[in-house]
Amino acid sequence: MAVLGALSRYGDEPESFLPFVYGIAAHKVADHYRRAGRDRSDPSADVPDGIDLGASPEQLIMAADLRERLTALLGTLPPRQREILVLRLIVGLSAQETATAVGLTPTAVRVTQHRALAKLRNSLSHSEWV
Repeated sequence: MAVLGALSRYGDEPESFLPFVYGIAAHKVADHYRRAGRDRSDPSADVPDGIDLGASPEQLIMAADLRERLTALLGTLPPRQREILVLRLIVGLSAQETATAVGLTPTAVRVTQHRALAKLRNSLSHSEWV
């Protein structure tokens, strides 16, 4: 394509056509390698899920303990309250979206969420809450 675009600048000497084409090709190759040299990205087959900040073993154990405690707390709730809390707080759905998913009104979802959070708050000891 570059040769076709540059034909208007080419003179009519037949012996200079091949050097003309080689010159364009050489410049295109040089441009390619110059561009590749500036590209600092490193392609890979797998895209990472997130940034690995290198959590320490202590942080991993604390996260696992918190996960277990939250799972146990959610297990104390009735299934409807648990489902609404998961959809609202973990999945991040709005009250309207949650209401559509569980077959309630948005007001009923908010009331159920409030009651579930109050029940969880009451089941925690004072030291756990503060």
